[in-house]
Amino acid sequence: MAELGVADQLADGPLDTDELARRCGAHAPSLRRVLRELAGIGVVRRAGADGYDLTDAGAVLRSDVPGSIRTSIRMLGEESFWYAMGNLPDTVRNGSSAYVAKYGTLYEYLAANPDKGRMFHTYMTIRAIPFTEGLVKRYDFAGVDSMVDVAGGRGHVLAAVLHANLGMRGILFDLDEVADRARELLAAEGLADRCEVVVGDFFASVPAGADAYLLSSILHNWDDDDAVRILRSVRRAMNPGSRVLVLEVAVPDDDAPHLGKDLDLRMLAIFNGGLERTREEYARLFQEADLELAEVIELGTGASLIEARPA
Repeated sequence: MAELGVADQLADGPLDTDELARRCGAHAPSLRRVLRELAGIGVVRRAGADGYDLTDAGAVLRSDVPGSIRTSIRMLGEESFWYAMGNLPDTVRNGSSAYVAKYGTLYEYLAANPDKGRMFHTYMTIRAIPFTEGLVKRYDFAGVDSMVDVAGGRGHVLAAVLHANLGMRGILFDLDEVADRARELLAAEGLADRCEVVVGDFFASVPAGADAYLLSSILHNWDDDDAVRILRSVRRAMNPGSRVLVLEVAVPDDDAPHLGKDLDLRMLAIFNGGLERTREEYARLFQEADLELAEVIELGTGASLIEARPA
């Protein structure tokens, strides 16, 4: 449904199956069988003898609505991601990612497949929206006049924080290949005079002297050794009063269902060394980097803001 754009085609009202198939570029008899199943799970409903309409539940698969999950669903079904989860038993047997063995690293694969890369970056932008909303609503940025967004990508998270904190200045720090797109987004957000884009490698150094250093969905890509290297690089750049803000999905220690447990299996499948961590595991990383855990704030979306200060 997500890949064929069925919800977009039904946005203006019901269509008969033949017309819907024509608009979606699908084989009508095959699509008819899919629609029957979609009706059974409540995302479309029958309309007339051979027509279907969109339900409220199915509307989130439209590409043009707030909270759309269409790109997220497409990403789950993307060829390499499907392979990663389908071969999770091999990854668990061997302790190394079947995905990496077949495709190379995720970012190498995305660079070699620009269409998939664009879809992934759209997915990451959408994924960040509820995390970012929780961050700006629930974290007190008082005393933070300057912030470095470490590996901040195109700058969506930093832009939201700057809009919510009008006296703050920002630095987006990332690799050269994303710098131009970050500058474009920040300029479009009207933030070019409050935000600088700096190119570099966070394993070597990050811009020094800021009040806060944000790492949003960064540390979970790396094993413990590399995560500590990143944190030590940040620690060297900090002033005594600076703080580190880690925006991640912290896995609880109990057996209750949690988003982080599902994401952790996906990290296991797609990365060699990537993982979601518990609060205690983050505390140990901080300790090795001469930092100490100060506070954990639940953001209400499965994500947590984990604050660390110089030890």
